[in-house]
Amino acid sequence: MGDTSIMEEVGSETLHRMLYYMKLHRFYEDRIEIVYRQGKLAGPVFLGRGQEAVGVGSAIQLGKDDYIFPSHRDLGAFFIRGMTPEAVSLQYFGRRDGPMRGRDGNTHMGDWSLNIGLFVSHMADTVPVSAGVALVLKMRKQGNTVLCYNGDGATSRGDWHEGLNLAAVMQLPVVFFCVNNQYAYSTPLHKQMAVPTVADRASGYGMPVDSVDGNDVLAVYVSARKAIQRARDGQGPSFIECLTYRMTGHGSHDDARYVPAEFFEEGKKKDPILRFVAKLKAGDMVTDGEITEMDARIMAEVEDAMAKGEAGALPEGPEALAGVFAD
Repeated sequence: MGDTSIMEEVGSETLHRMLYYMKLHRFYEDRIEIVYRQGKLAGPVFLGRGQEAVGVGSAIQLGKDDYIFPSHRDLGAFFIRGMTPEAVSLQYFGRRDGPMRGRDGNTHMGDWSLNIGLFVSHMADTVPVSAGVALVLKMRKQGNTVLCYNGDGATSRGDWHEGLNLAAVMQLPVVFFCVNNQYAYSTPLHKQMAVPTVADRASGYGMPVDSVDGNDVLAVYVSARKAIQRARDGQGPSFIECLTYRMTGHGSHDDARYVPAEFFEEGKKKDPILRFVAKLKAGDMVTDGEITEMDARIMAEVEDAMAKGEAGALPEGPEALAGVFAD
C-alpha cells in the first residue's frame, strides 16, 4: 500500500493530529532543554528528538480504556493520552501539582487516571508489568490493549525476556515496541548483541514480529494498527522494532562525543517530522498556511506551559512522605 492510499485511509483529521502531536513533542523538548541549560531544573532532561514518529504513530490509535507504558523519549504518547504540556512542566519543575507531586523532576512519570503506566530508569521494568495489566484486561474480557515502549538497551535485561515470554504463553493483549535508536546510553547496538536486529531477539517468543522504519510515522501506524487489532481480537501479543535515531546524547547533560558524526548526519536526512510534512504536502493533505498556524499555536501552548510550570508551588516537606508508607 502506497503512502497516498494510507493517508486517504487514515483521513485528514487524524493525519493533522499526528502532525500536531509530533510537532508538540519536538517544540516542547526544544524549549525544556533551554530551560535546563538556564539552570532552572533540578533533574536531567531526556529528549526524544528524532523519535517522535513511534509514540505518535502508535498511541494515536488507542481508545480511552487502553493503556500505555511509555519510556522517557515518548512524550508524544503522553500528550495523546491526555497529559497536558502544563502537567509535564509542573513535573519538570518539581511542583506539587505535577503528576508525581514534586517527587521527581523529569519524565519518570505516569498518571493512572489517564491509563499511563509509571516507569523508572530500569527501562525493561515495565515489560512484565504491562503484561500483568494485559492479563487483567484479558480476564475482564474488555477488548482493550496495552502498548509498552522500550529502547534497545532494555532488551538486554532479564525482565524484558521474562515479560515477553509471559505475554506469549498467556496470549495477552499487549504490543511491545522497541524504539531502537541504536544506542543504550553510550553502548552501540553491535556491542550489545550478536544478532543483527532486536527483532531477531524477539522472534523466539512465539509472537508476530515486525521491523519498521521508525522515522516514518505512516509505517509505524500501519504496523501498530495490525498489532493492536490482533490484540483486540484475542490473538495475543506482537512485537514491533522501530529503527530510529537518537539525535542527542542520552540526556541534555551528555554531549554524545561517542556517536560518529555520520550517524547524526544520516538522522537529519531522515527527520520524521520533515518527512511527514513532505508526504502530506505531496498528497495535498496540508498547506503551508495550516503548518504556520499550527506552529504558532503550539509555540504559544508551550510558552504558557513553561510559565505555569515555573510559577507552580513546591511541595511542603511532609508531602514528600505521602503515599510512600502505609498508615
